[in-house]
Amino acid sequence: MSNAPLRNNASRHRYERDVEGGTAFASYRLEAGTVTIFHTEVPAALRGSGAGSAFVREVLQEVRRQGLKVEPQCSFVRAFMAKNSEFNDLRR
Repeated sequence: MSNAPLRNNASRHRYERDVEGGTAFASYRLEAGTVTIFHTEVPAALRGSGAGSAFVREVLQEVRRQGLKVEPQCSFVRAFMAKNSEFNDLRR
């Protein structure tokens, strides 16, 4: 992963990070204190490298910092949260 900061691109409704080969992103809807993450993507060259998991971890930490809950509709985020119980408190 890159040292570029995570950013919340509210106009595009996604969390983003510039990474090698492009931009990792997590698309979301925000309503009533809940971030519904419905799609995540990392550049093809980074798939299978752990970059997606590192990115999702950072997104969930940011959601926690904002005091919000998560509805993981994206299968990758759902699987990540199932394997990482420290994020169970974020589930809506």
